[in-house]
Amino acid sequence: MSLLKSSKQLVEEANAKIKTLSVEGAKGRLADSNVVFVDIRDIREQEREGAIPNAIHAPRGMLEFWVDPESPYFRPVFGEDKQFILYCQSGWRSALATATLQNMGLTAVCHIDGGFNAWKDSDGEVVEKNKKEH
Repeated sequence: MSLLKSSKQLVEEANAKIKTLSVEGAKGRLADSNVVFVDIRDIREQEREGAIPNAIHAPRGMLEFWVDPESPYFRPVFGEDKQFILYCQSGWRSALATATLQNMGLTAVCHIDGGFNAWKDSDGEVVEKNKKEH
């Protein structure tokens, strides 16, 4: 099978047009009440690895629907006048998600370079997520 673009190319294209925060830059925004950290990882990743304190969970598969005020799945937090900082495990899904949200018209959105792995590697604060039955 031959693809028109690889996943790597898609991530590179997204990174070329979005804002990316360093881990240190993101850490500096953690206490800012005008910032919402958005964890787009699967719930199992959260349960296994933990999460950034006070981050909301918006699974990658539902993100566009939760952001769209016309969607039946809209989440009011995304209608607030806030800066949204997305993250995934490595920064690939969050780059694609940030580009998609920008394409939808959400301007105050960025992601963390290196994702949650980079956050943990820099001794960023992590909170445990309780496991639920799946």
